[in-house]
Amino acid sequence: MILLLAAASVAFHLWVIFSGLVPNLIVRPAHVALAMPFVFLLAVRPSRFDRVTGWISCALGLAACFYVMANWRDLADQYGQIKGWLQYALAGVLLVVVLDMARRAVKPVMPAIALIVLLYGLFGDRIPGDWGHAGMPLESFLGTLAITEGGIFGMLTGTTVTLVAPFLILGAFVAAGEAGNGFMSLAQQIAGKYRAGAAKVEVVASALYGTISGSASANVASTGTFTIPAMIRAGYPRSFAAAVEAVASTGGQIMPPVMGAGVFLMAELTRTPYSALMLIATPPAILFFLAAWFGVHHFAVRLGIAGMRPEDLPGWARVARTGPFFVAPLLVLVACLAYTDLTPQYGGAIATLVAAALLAFDDRLRLRLDLFAGRFQGAILEAARQIAMIAAIIACAGIITGVFHMTGLGVKITSVIVSLSGGNLWAALALAALACIVLGMELPTTAAYVICIAVAGPALERLGLAPLQAHLFVFWYALLCTITPPVCGNVFIAASIADTPWLPVAWRAMRLGAGLFVVPLGFVANPSMLALLTDPLMTLLATLKVGAGLFFISYAVVGGQAPAWKLIGALVLGLMLTFALGF
Repeated sequence: MILLLAAASVAFHLWVIFSGLVPNLIVRPAHVALAMPFVFLLAVRPSRFDRVTGWISCALGLAACFYVMANWRDLADQYGQIKGWLQYALAGVLLVVVLDMARRAVKPVMPAIALIVLLYGLFGDRIPGDWGHAGMPLESFLGTLAITEGGIFGMLTGTTVTLVAPFLILGAFVAAGEAGNGFMSLAQQIAGKYRAGAAKVEVVASALYGTISGSASANVASTGTFTIPAMIRAGYPRSFAAAVEAVASTGGQIMPPVMGAGVFLMAELTRTPYSALMLIATPPAILFFLAAWFGVHHFAVRLGIAGMRPEDLPGWARVARTGPFFVAPLLVLVACLAYTDLTPQYGGAIATLVAAALLAFDDRLRLRLDLFAGRFQGAILEAARQIAMIAAIIACAGIITGVFHMTGLGVKITSVIVSLSGGNLWAALALAALACIVLGMELPTTAAYVICIAVAGPALERLGLAPLQAHLFVFWYALLCTITPPVCGNVFIAASIADTPWLPVAWRAMRLGAGLFVVPLGFVANPSMLALLTDPLMTLLATLKVGAGLFFISYAVVGGQAPAWKLIGALVLGLMLTFALGF
């Protein structure tokens, strides 16, 4: 049964790519409905209450989604106005079910924020002064959120259906085969010979895995099972091995061509073609992993860690055998994006077919049909599970953004940010970064990004920041929550693999990744870093300048055995290179 549900979810989302124009009030409710069994019934439930209510919520939610799908024509003609007690009940059920989905899929913080926003939408007209709103009829408020494309089934959910889901499927199919062996072999061959070779292998491996996963936690869980034990066997401190993994894997969500779900939403929100955004985001992504590399290198110098022995390297022959498992799908995807007029999701579907065919081969490129069925089933199950988790998050985010748009709450919060910053862009950036980190402590990156950009994005743009800069800035800091204490998901996962306490891992991760907190400020001070499509030479110069600054900043933070004057001088030089003489 589970496999059939997963197959139905994957088949539906691939069908949407090739089906042409299908009404949004059919596709989007179907997407949410397919996610419900995985969230309510198939996830591990610790209490009997959750198990019982899961069946009830799933049944009611499915019925509500099917009602919207079956009556989409009539609902479209109502222009967001609810009619009759049945539709009132439908709206109430959908809102409660979506809040419960988010609670089960992530943590209670996101549905709690959504509930507060909902209450503001319902009763905010009773608040005196500037923080109140004019009010609206209940039938219009609930109708916009539940039976039109302005809330649960709004643009965010539409982007998830048409753009995020196909790439989640691609990542699941690539990861189900020998791609792990492929990128680990290539990473070892490229980086293993250098000082702290095993740690630098992890940085390269995470960058390579990030090209297909788009998930920080999946990156830790996948590459960490290889690299953390290897580093420990090589004599690295357990906390250091786990910290390297936590930091390097964080970049999976910004590494082109398959970036995290938030980047697909960014493409829609900024009206930037995904293929263009993929190129624009490349220089910051390179700096991300370069900063991690610098941190590892300085720690290696400090701890006296050598590279891997030549006999421990896999050799280029093994790289040639295993590389095609992740290179071939990526080349197909990049070729579709760069040299054809196909949409990104269409290219992703073609790359998925290539990845599915490669599941029938082992790491010596021998045809093994006995492996194919198990790998194929695993890919389908993982893809459906990831789609369900994202659907739960985005549907809840749709409630928040829907109320923001109806009540003007986002404009009010924007005014507060501008006022608190005194009209100073850098002060506003600090407030936005703090908001991202606080929200990201309890929310996945995508959810934290969607909420923060709705709140802080307009303020940053009002103070002169380009929309794409504002979105990348917010997304970057939402991403860094995965290594920022006290709630640092990547650190906990890596620490559990290394079997070591998480606090020393978090401390070392923050020091290793110190430069990562500077990169978004770097592309604000140097806008040319994001101008690859229009001025590649200036982009190269700006990226090199900021990269040099990251080297010195990392040295200042990590190189603790050097004289104090040298560390302070390196920090000052690094900050000057990053912020002064902006390009």
